[in-house]
Amino acid sequence: MIITRTPLRISLGGGGTDLPSYYERGDGGFLIAAAISRHVYIAVNRNFDGDLLLKYSETERVEKPQDVAHPLLREGLLVSEVSGGVEVSAMADVPAGTGLGSSGAFTVGLLRALLTLRRRTVEPKQLAAMACEIEMHRLGAPVGKQDPYITSVGGVTAFGFRPDGSVDVQPIELSDDDRDRLEDNLLLFYTGVRRSAADELSSQGAAAAGAQGTRENLDAVRELGIESQRLLEGGDLESFAGLLTEQWRRKHERSPSAIHDQVEDWIRAGLACGARGGKLVGAGGGGFLLFYAEEKPQLRRAMADLGLEEVRFGFDYGGSTTVVP
Repeated sequence: MIITRTPLRISLGGGGTDLPSYYERGDGGFLIAAAISRHVYIAVNRNFDGDLLLKYSETERVEKPQDVAHPLLREGLLVSEVSGGVEVSAMADVPAGTGLGSSGAFTVGLLRALLTLRRRTVEPKQLAAMACEIEMHRLGAPVGKQDPYITSVGGVTAFGFRPDGSVDVQPIELSDDDRDRLEDNLLLFYTGVRRSAADELSSQGAAAAGAQGTRENLDAVRELGIESQRLLEGGDLESFAGLLTEQWRRKHERSPSAIHDQVEDWIRAGLACGARGGKLVGAGGGGFLLFYAEEKPQLRRAMADLGLEEVRFGFDYGGSTTVVP
């Protein structure tokens, strides 16, 4: 049996500029993300029946990959050229649709497992590019490149998305003390709201392509991402925390909705309880709130009173790995 473990992620700056509708025009996109110690697990095992047995939130048993209903599983099997005689099972630490990049992590972990089964070695950036090809081109999903890349390479990492589609990968240079402070002071709270990121990004992509106001908004978000890198590498974590809130303001501005109005109230409550900054993670219209707070007990009590459950995490520096060879 082969089991892969692929981290989920949080966006720290520049989110939304990894969409082709944005980075293919102008100077490209830029963002910072961190892989976290919450994971998607994919198990692959040979079976003796010659067919495909697939277990996720549902169960499928089919004769060939073309018959698979789950689009990511179907395309992963086709791309890796695994045609039958295999059982695939998927599990995750966090539900899908909660803004932590589960779709990208699923695709990356699936490809790593299937390619390992075929004794093929793939470097992290190549694995991410393959996952992007499946989601963005073969399936035409209106998603960006952030998730496959950060879940493949891990760590706290900056990404430049060039107009030609190529991706620059640069680990954020943090001192040991600053890395520990950042990891200790970032807190995640689950809102209980789940929604497809593709649905949210579909409208954002169309807006970015055609609306000047959205384009200017994302230009500002890109600059916030670049400034976030400067502050993180300079050890100014308090100023970085303030940029989290500014990024949330920009997201709220370009995607007004009733749920985002509710998120605004939650973030205001967190700031009133001592958080230095806060934002919504991901594009799915719900999911997780991310706060930076040095004084945590009051924030935790306030979020618990609002019915928001904390999910503890650390950074994952390994990226997608095979845990059972």
